[in-house]
Amino acid sequence: MAAIKTIIFDLGGVLIDWNPKYVFNNTYFETEEKREYFFNHICTSDWNEEQDAGRSIVEATEELIQQFPDWEKAIRDFYGRWTDMLYGPIQETVNIFQQLKESGKYKIYALTNWQVGLFDIALVRYNFLHWFDGRVVSGEEKMRKPFPEFYNLLLNRYNVKVEEALFIDDNLRNVKAAEELGIKSIHFQSAEQMSEKLKEAGIF
Repeated sequence: MAAIKTIIFDLGGVLIDWNPKYVFNNTYFETEEKREYFFNHICTSDWNEEQDAGRSIVEATEELIQQFPDWEKAIRDFYGRWTDMLYGPIQETVNIFQQLKESGKYKIYALTNWQVGLFDIALVRYNFLHWFDGRVVSGEEKMRKPFPEFYNLLLNRYNVKVEEALFIDDNLRNVKAAEELGIKSIHFQSAEQMSEKLKEAGIF
């Protein structure tokens, strides 16, 4: 088995704690049922990923308000209060990233689904996002995970050999897509669990 030479990180949920429920918390809506309806039928994950893949957040917001005028405030808050959803670094994972970087043994890249303008905010806030040897951001490329062309874009751009790469993501869908391309992967659940998986892969 080829030794790992390249590590590819997802960002949100792995290195950065981002969650809409920091804004849409238990007191935002009158009932839990309304909150679940909002996420399941209005500002859904699929809708958000359209913006990750390059669609304007202004256009997306205005179109959704046309469809659901009674939900206007909540729809506007999804991107209007987006920075409140950006809780901060997952420091334990950032520490592991730093150790890997300082070892000098690996090329380290980011592969992220992130709307390009909003990603700029994270780039200003978090210095560790500048440690990568390269980044591939969905909003810049107009494509996203889990589509294979997005993974292949990173592999080709940075001359990464599939058999020498390890991918880390908190979304099992994205992990399975990487594995279908032959990329060894870790389904991130915690920094401690990730550290154990890295040890099993001979990295620590």
